[in-house]
Amino acid sequence: MASPRDGYTIGQLSRMSGLPVKTIRFYSDAGVLPERDRTPAGYRMYGEDDLARLELVRALREMGVDLATIRSLGERDLKQVLALHLRTVETQLKNLQRTRAVLRATLDKGDPSEADLRRLNTLGRLGAAERAALLDSFVAEVGGGNEARERWLTGLREAMVPDLPAEPTPQQLDAWLELVELVADEDYRASLRRQSDEFWERQQRQGTADLEKWRHSNDAVADTVLAAIEDGVDPTSPEAVPVLDKTIALLTGMHGTEDSPEFRRTLAQAYQEHDPRAARQWQLAAIITGAPWPHPQTVAHEWIGRALHAHT
Repeated sequence: MASPRDGYTIGQLSRMSGLPVKTIRFYSDAGVLPERDRTPAGYRMYGEDDLARLELVRALREMGVDLATIRSLGERDLKQVLALHLRTVETQLKNLQRTRAVLRATLDKGDPSEADLRRLNTLGRLGAAERAALLDSFVAEVGGGNEARERWLTGLREAMVPDLPAEPTPQQLDAWLELVELVADEDYRASLRRQSDEFWERQQRQGTADLEKWRHSNDAVADTVLAAIEDGVDPTSPEAVPVLDKTIALLTGMHGTEDSPEFRRTLAQAYQEHDPRAARQWQLAAIITGAPWPHPQTVAHEWIGRALHAHT
């Protein structure tokens, strides 16, 4: 038998590792076990390091680590490879748990329906990469090339289509499927872009797209209205007028304009024509995450819409 100093032939390496020659040759050709040398006759030769690496390759392959990741071991340490593989396994487990939940819910109901098959098909098609691509296209299409609007949407992207929990309920699954279809709907995307074009074009034109300041102003609007709601102020009552005036003052700052009858009419029309699917989108997201609904921001803006209609 050859000594480590002379190196091992592929046959000797096979006997010591317990792996077939064919498998070792495949690993060598794939680059996960680079050959060290060849004899004058052209036989591959391996050393002690190769035997140890082969054991590692076998262990990683049994864990399900792909060959490309193993091949990158020369650039990454073992801890990085194992951490990467852990993330992959956790993603696979989450997907399997969801599929299990759908199968259980389907079997509990009796005979499977077309809707049940649709759930399984959609879950199978929409993994993490597909979900990311869906959100990328949503941000790009609704953003419409407006940098400020695209940055605003990017900040909301994870909340727009939240990830399903590991053990989703049938209601969460149905909400998720409806939400995915809604976000992918071209007419809905065009509607959102069209309704916000004027605001975001003005922000870009005036160079006033300070998104952090805009968030604070939006929160201030909601706080003002929610305090009035808590005090029992009906949006159609005379008591709503000073609340509306204060709210309009905040909104003009956000829009980069001044208060005027024309601005109020335009704002009232925007609230009246607001696509109800936008509220449905956030309601579906709340069902998926288990968050309370309606959201305080939604309640506040519904009050503003009614107050504008009553007093404009």
